[in-house]
Amino acid sequence: MKNVILLGKGSLAIKIANWFRENPEYKLNWVVPVIPEPEWTDSLVKWCNKFNVPYIQSGNYQEIPELNEFNLKIDLALSVFYHKIIKLNFIERCSQILNLHPSPLPRYRGRNPVNWALKNKERIHGVTIHQIDKGIDSGPIISQVCFSIDPEKDEVIDVYRRCLEYGWFLFLQTIPHLDYIRPTPQEDELATYHCSKDFDQLGERRFFIRTEIKNFKED
Repeated sequence: MKNVILLGKGSLAIKIANWFRENPEYKLNWVVPVIPEPEWTDSLVKWCNKFNVPYIQSGNYQEIPELNEFNLKIDLALSVFYHKIIKLNFIERCSQILNLHPSPLPRYRGRNPVNWALKNKERIHGVTIHQIDKGIDSGPIISQVCFSIDPEKDEVIDVYRRCLEYGWFLFLQTIPHLDYIRPTPQEDELATYHCSKDFDQLGERRFFIRTEIKNFKED
């Protein structure tokens, strides 16, 4: 049985957490939610309370109780839209530590990748599962799926929902086969990156819908 830590937020993180909980090959030791949880998505904390899964109330992965005592063997840590940068001391504690990122890496590393793809009128977007290293979204790629988008018609909410669907598909196609996948280093010369300081440059693409309707609830 593999010990698992899940970090993240929202409906996709909940589906993945539930998959680990129901799979006898894995033990979901801890969940580290994004705190405060965003109001526009389902609550990972409520899910943890419903199924009595231990979670870190502060949302800080460094507060996992067994972490400092070195009593917990972490076979797999998975980040699903987690908002904090994972530090090297935690990375080195994990046999495998992965991130599910909503972009076709190495393009659109960093924050708001869906927004930037539409802002830049891309026709192809994607989801990537990659190893976490000391950089930001720069680790070797485990798996990736790409799909078409239409910047004239699609809102951020549309592409985000597609990322959830394809992210779930990619997770199911990847995690059970991790031991047999050879990671592929990213081509850094093709990388693009945006941070939170760039947010205002997105203009009308700052929001899920260009009319600035913000009360979005995932299906």
